[in-house]
Amino acid sequence: MPAERIWLDVPYAEKDLAKAEGARWDPQARRWYAPKPGLVGLERWAARPDLPDLLPGEERSLGSGLFVDLVPTTCWFTNVRSCVSQQDWERLRRMVVNRAGQVCEICGAGAEREVKRWLEVHERWTFDERTRIQTLRRLICVCTPCHTVTHFGLAQVRGMTGQAMAHLIAVTGASPAAAQRHVDNAFALWEHRSRVVWELDLSMLTGVGVTVQPPPEAWQRAQDARSELSRQRASW
Repeated sequence: MPAERIWLDVPYAEKDLAKAEGARWDPQARRWYAPKPGLVGLERWAARPDLPDLLPGEERSLGSGLFVDLVPTTCWFTNVRSCVSQQDWERLRRMVVNRAGQVCEICGAGAEREVKRWLEVHERWTFDERTRIQTLRRLICVCTPCHTVTHFGLAQVRGMTGQAMAHLIAVTGASPAAAQRHVDNAFALWEHRSRVVWELDLSMLTGVGVTVQPPPEAWQRAQDARSELSRQRASW
């Protein structure tokens, strides 16, 4: 890559603003850059150091394959994206997608604009029922269809149950009956974990200089989750 590239950390939601200020897109690197130094309007997106390919304490083998991975209602509003700045999220997203070789780590598919398949970042957590701590243990690159299966409850809300089930069967090779049992078991585990209010451990990120903003207090998350769940159930 040209040595004179002045890379930027531009969140997707701000790409039009950055472009208006003079930023340019490098399709090979899939990243925005400043065409020359001294463009004051781009200073807000000045790049921070790249993150290491392996985050402290990360378990790259945790949760291999495609499976339904529902977030307990009491953990809603505690995802990584809501606890870090947009620029830090862009740094994390770029690292995870690049280390995966720009393909889904589950099914091997790449991004394809024509079919609206993107590469996204999914969080893998461990849940310690004794301490009631929800710990971030892995960030994984997934394509949109695999991510839809992972968040099967959201797929139901969006009317995409059929597509999600079909993709689960296609990727795993499970029979329709086995796939349905898997989904039912995942929802049973979700119901069990949703009875507990979990504390959040994002130390995997703070060890590499990512600033973590505290999520809402546990009681507030539980209250917000109940309200959101009631809203979603009303739409089912």
